[in-house]
Parts: sequence; C-alpha cells; structure tokens
Amino acid sequence: MTVANAVALRIEKLLRQKNMTQYRLEKNSSIQHGSLQCIMNGRTKTVTLSTVIMLARGFDMSLLEFLDDEVFTCEVLEIE
Repeated sequence: MTVANAVALRIEKLLRQKNMTQYRLEKNSSIQHGSLQCIMNGRTKTVTLSTVIMLARGFDMSLLEFLDDEVFTCEVLEIE
C-alpha cells in the first residue's frame, strides 16, 4: 500500500468516526475539492506533509493523532 492510499483510508475512517462529510472536511482543512477527490480516488501518487497537516487540522486533531493508526505501519507501506 502506498502512503497516498494509507492517507485515503485514514480519511475514510475518520469521516465515519466523526460523522463528517467530505465537503465539511474540505471546508475545515482549506483543501480544494479536486485535490481531495484525487487523494480519495487514488489518482494522487504522493501526498505532501503539508497536506497531511491540513487534513489533521480539518479533523481538529494533531498530526500525531492523524498518523496514529495501523494503516501507517512502516512494514505495510511502500515507499516510492
């Protein structure tokens, strides 16, 4: 699994947990709709740290809280 795939899975999980829409996340994080769609659809091959920080802020959590998930286990991730 790529880092971009892992980020998309984490977003899906948090949207369900927080009962939040993708639209609300876009507004809270200031990420453009097209950019988030590319992440969620797997068209984005890389996700920058600044984007991950913006996503964490959109979920009202720290970067460490966002990354604190088994999907980010180093053994699972493919590093491009």
